[in-house]
Amino acid sequence: MPELPEVETVRRGLEHFAVGRHVDRVEVGRERTVRRTSRRAVVDGLTDTTIMAATRRGKYLLLPLDSGDELMIHLRMSGQVLVAAAGSERPHHTHVVAHLDDGNELWFVDPRTFGEVVVFDPTNVSVELPELARLGPDPISQGLSLTRLRSLLRSRRRLLKPLLLDQHAIAGIGNIYADEILHAARLRPDRISNELSTVSERRLHEAIHTILTRAIAAGGSTLGDAQYVDLLGAVGSYQDDHAVYGRAGERCRTCGIGWIRHSVSAQRSTHYCPRCQH
Repeated sequence: MPELPEVETVRRGLEHFAVGRHVDRVEVGRERTVRRTSRRAVVDGLTDTTIMAATRRGKYLLLPLDSGDELMIHLRMSGQVLVAAAGSERPHHTHVVAHLDDGNELWFVDPRTFGEVVVFDPTNVSVELPELARLGPDPISQGLSLTRLRSLLRSRRRLLKPLLLDQHAIAGIGNIYADEILHAARLRPDRISNELSTVSERRLHEAIHTILTRAIAAGGSTLGDAQYVDLLGAVGSYQDDHAVYGRAGERCRTCGIGWIRHSVSAQRSTHYCPRCQH
């Protein structure tokens, strides 16, 4: 699933190609993509509007419209947002098409159809999109202070990695970046959150921001399935800089001594260096 850096890369593409554009017409194919409401609700809610901004909370893309509503796009496992000239050959599994006034089309492509496209009233978000209303702070778009992170860690007795993955605690971090952040912070994924020293808390805070910022600068991570791409279909390159994720059985790039281990818990794979992380 695309995580914060990948979704932020898509957001920046939307900011460039979609903000200020008028939506002349909308096509919706697969009903499952708009299951939250309906095909008609998305077509009516988006047609004849102007996209005013491109924002993000965690893994959710949010595009305010001049009608007062907002467009929400969640990529989930295999969703892509692409831009192309009108009349271009569309990929298979293109489920939503927005025809823009500059002659381009915005496509929502999703082979596995876990993603969603919703037009909603932001004043009623707790009812229409309750999971969005319950998100924790986004380290990049909202900021996550050391004080707030300490409060999150000390008020819970949880394993570190599941806590980082909890979108109600911190929004946007998924499996890839949780592993990379914990490695950069030199902390094992099974450490207990409220038992960290102040030095460890500080290292974790720095690693969250450093890893996410570097990954965004690299356009995110595109793994072997190549399902994540930006608006122009380009892949990210941060996978080349992964220190632990996907490198089980390899020598640790950081210490040069340890071997990267892989474990599975609650259907989540975890990668770490037992020598660097403690």
